[in-house]
Amino acid sequence: MVKVILATSLCKYFEIDEVIVEAIKDVDLTIEEGEFIAIYGPSGAGKTTLLNLIGALDKPTSGKVVVFDHDLGAYGENFLATFRSAYVGFVFQSYNLISTLTALENIAFVVELAGWERERIKNRSESLLKLFGLEHRANHFPAQLSGGERQRVAFARALANDPPLLLADEPTGNLDTETGLEIVNILKQIKEEGKTVIVATHDEKLLKLADRSLCLKDGRLTE
Repeated sequence: MVKVILATSLCKYFEIDEVIVEAIKDVDLTIEEGEFIAIYGPSGAGKTTLLNLIGALDKPTSGKVVVFDHDLGAYGENFLATFRSAYVGFVFQSYNLISTLTALENIAFVVELAGWERERIKNRSESLLKLFGLEHRANHFPAQLSGGERQRVAFARALANDPPLLLADEPTGNLDTETGLEIVNILKQIKEEGKTVIVATHDEKLLKLADRSLCLKDGRLTE
């Protein structure tokens, strides 16, 4: 199997009000292509920080995280922005949709940044809205959407450039039971397509769906 992610002695510290907070401590982790990994643990355990390190949104304080053969700590922001655009789809806990863009425009924005031509952008964005059952919401702004609809737009946006790695932070955390099941089914479909998926979650249904569930507590990872 191809190793997609290799973390070695990975650490991330933050300084808050002159106090050093050790968010991630000496994490060693190997994830292979096509694996579905669920990371669980109490609030404040470092789950979001670990996803941000794997997705090149944060840099390690020490140690290494190698993703698709790139040692992410060794590169500058210009390269990392290009790397994220090519390799990583993010689904954030608070959706992070752009409030002044419609559902369709939020999805299109990602592939516009990647330099796609207009017709291809239009076709890709519309097909993803249809896939997620949101074609009737194409011209609605985030404030006009329900929480479940926003989350589905967030998933569509994360998949817009067909990235091989999907990172999702508590994707069912803010949703009712029925909408949460819709998201579980979406993740099941993504898993079946062979993408590598890492989910930070407390949701038992996602833990059961995962190939492996890893516990993160006080910044340390255990199987």
